[in-house]
Amino acid sequence: MMLLLLRILQLRIRANSTRSESFKRLPPKDQLAVLKECLLNSPSEGNLRNLADFAERASLKIDTESYRPFLKTQLELHKHKDAIAEDNELYVAEAEWMDKIRPLEFEEAEKFKRDSETQKYIERTLEGIARLYSDKAILNALSELAPDYPHANELAESYKLLMQARDESSADDKALENLRKQKEAWEEDLLNVRLVDGRK
Repeated sequence: MMLLLLRILQLRIRANSTRSESFKRLPPKDQLAVLKECLLNSPSEGNLRNLADFAERASLKIDTESYRPFLKTQLELHKHKDAIAEDNELYVAEAEWMDKIRPLEFEEAEKFKRDSETQKYIERTLEGIARLYSDKAILNALSELAPDYPHANELAESYKLLMQARDESSADDKALENLRKQKEAWEEDLLNVRLVDGRK
């Protein structure tokens, strides 16, 4: 179900339909995920305002103004030719900024943990991890989860291999397609939650 939801969200993101009725019917955690994805993939004043408006409605403390320097840098990069390296560095910085806005799944997970509902805590935490962007945030979240979910250690190791493949990859279409498939396989493993006793 989670993979299906992610696919649906990706379609909605491409359509950029944050004012549509279908978007408004989404739970807040999904709305936040869509708004963050829109801003990260298409930095603009409009997408930044959409996130700020959501934060105000949901009473979330998000310093959207601190994102404005990224918008300015994006405009500058568009004037440069062959700015791939600079663009990559900017994306890393933007991803780290985005991960300061914790996916709302983590809040739900913490409640399940307080209520001693370990399986639901694990499931919701993994869903939250699926909505992180930066390497550091993903690896930290997996490390924190590992005491309750040992498979998180394997997920961390396989993610490091994915990072290595990404960093060593060329930029041609075939290499990028292989990376996409590797990432999808990792995400499927991430969301294919094992039960607490080790069974699937």
